[in-house]
Amino acid sequence: MISIKPVPVTAVAGQGASGPAQAALAFLKPGSLQLTALPPLSLYVHFPWCVRKCPYCDFNSHEVKDGFPEQEYLDALRLDLEQALPLIWGRKIYSIFIGGGTPSLLSAAGLDRLLSDLRTLLPLDADIEITMEANPGTFEADKFRSYRDSGINRLSIGIQSFNSAHLQALGRIHDGGQAHQAVEIAHANFDNFNLDLMYALPQQTLEQARTDIQTAIDFAPPHLSLYHLTLEPNTLFAKFPPAVPDEDTSADMQDMIGELTTQAGYGNYEVSAYAQPGRRARHNLNYWQFGDYLGIGAGAHSKLSFPHRIVRQMRYKHPQAYLQHIKAGTHIQEEAEIGRDALGFEFMLNALRLTEGFPPNLFAERTGLALNQIGKQLDLAERKGMLYRDHALIRPTPLGRRFLNDLQEIFLSG
Repeated sequence: MISIKPVPVTAVAGQGASGPAQAALAFLKPGSLQLTALPPLSLYVHFPWCVRKCPYCDFNSHEVKDGFPEQEYLDALRLDLEQALPLIWGRKIYSIFIGGGTPSLLSAAGLDRLLSDLRTLLPLDADIEITMEANPGTFEADKFRSYRDSGINRLSIGIQSFNSAHLQALGRIHDGGQAHQAVEIAHANFDNFNLDLMYALPQQTLEQARTDIQTAIDFAPPHLSLYHLTLEPNTLFAKFPPAVPDEDTSADMQDMIGELTTQAGYGNYEVSAYAQPGRRARHNLNYWQFGDYLGIGAGAHSKLSFPHRIVRQMRYKHPQAYLQHIKAGTHIQEEAEIGRDALGFEFMLNALRLTEGFPPNLFAERTGLALNQIGKQLDLAERKGMLYRDHALIRPTPLGRRFLNDLQEIFLSG
């Protein structure tokens, strides 16, 4: 598979990390774009600690050795949000995602304090979706009932597999029995939850993958996220690659997943996402539709739109560096404006993941550009049989979905 590299962005002239109010004023000045409306806004909260770093994981996560500074980190998150408020003033939050790391390491009181701070500082939509990632190795029934009572209304559970041998190969801290128990606790306490599973695992056969997927489906979760294991750079698996199924077996696993989920009534609305009717993940949909998101916490990324520009930010990644910089108001390590020449690719990189595609007017609405900005690329993708389009819809064809990286790469050229 072809790896799509991030497009360089153009730095915002004269912007430093300090002075959020001044930065907000600068972002409101005339610029190269003309957005007719600002997109929906989500909030991402990053929790950077986990019990043990998995060998396949390239996320910003750090092993807990002698505990973690829960109160200091919660203080930092509140300060981070307070300093970001001028950038999103008056905008409503439609979804919150608390990810990591392993956020379910937070105490019940700590999670309650976090959500209380968010409610105090932000206008939340009445029907807001608040998701928390959880590791089966950290499930305690009483604590998760407290999470629910505090306001978490959706869990995303990192099952990865129900097979203890495969979990051990993946370096997970839970076994098959704990995976089953975690889903049972989620079922008993949450109306809405997602199960994360991976396939094409080390030494995994097609039948073993089928058993995993069928086990997940038998629990009838509202949502499934089913990912192909990838050997990401700068991970232990990249340095010491395990023996994984070949491309033909992986393709058979993908076909099997399509059959089982369809039979069970799940709609595959995005590359790796499957949902029962009415249970699509609002937070992730906002990403794929090129919506806005404010990220707070160590290493969190933001994408924020203003009438004349779209800006990205990244906080310092290491927890200690983040905690040191937040007190000085210098916690934003990178801040840049997305150039006009990169916007078309960035939009399509996300929107082409959607099985049902998107209406053509969404491109102009989210980028401030006319659709003819990517007209040549659309024509080429259509000639290759990878894209379907008419006056109401642009979507990948089955061929485009199978070779999605190749389709996305077409839009990388200006």
